[in-house]
Amino acid sequence: MFIQTESTPNPATLKFLPGQTVLDMGTADFPTAEASDKSPLAQRIFAVEGVTGVFFGTDFVTVTKADSVDWDHIKPALLGAIMEHFQSGQPVMGADHQPVSGHAEHTGEDGVIVGQIKELLDSRVRPAVAQDGGDITFHGFDRGVVYLHMQGACAGCPSSTLTLKMGIENLLRHYIPEVTEVRPVTV
Repeated sequence: MFIQTESTPNPATLKFLPGQTVLDMGTADFPTAEASDKSPLAQRIFAVEGVTGVFFGTDFVTVTKADSVDWDHIKPALLGAIMEHFQSGQPVMGADHQPVSGHAEHTGEDGVIVGQIKELLDSRVRPAVAQDGGDITFHGFDRGVVYLHMQGACAGCPSSTLTLKMGIENLLRHYIPEVTEVRPVTV
């Protein structure tokens, strides 16, 4: 098994490509070790000292490290943990894992606008963000303001504010005149 690695715009996050499916659909975010109890793979990765976050896409794993740790010191252990997991035959996620779209539900008078927002996110934004090892999901819409949740390499990325304001906000405002602003949320 050969695992490729790619840097991301976030210097604290590295993207690992194991060359096989990680999740059949959707994403899974583990912002803390405590959140990893539903994933044998995430638990294995968090066992490496210095790991502060794990995120799964369909064909990649992103790992976020503490600032005090050097990639040169933990990258070999992470490659080993990912390789061991896939060779063990264990599932990536526990049996009780239910894949979700990642988007928050929205009911109310803005249903058509929210549908357009989610469609643009799914067709234009999320595929591009996945290339960088992250995900951005819809969290809410209120009086012209779109609230988005950033995950994986996007969470805490120095360029995430620029991505939100110059990229996503401009895209949404262009196609959906009711959108006036985009703001990040932390869950």
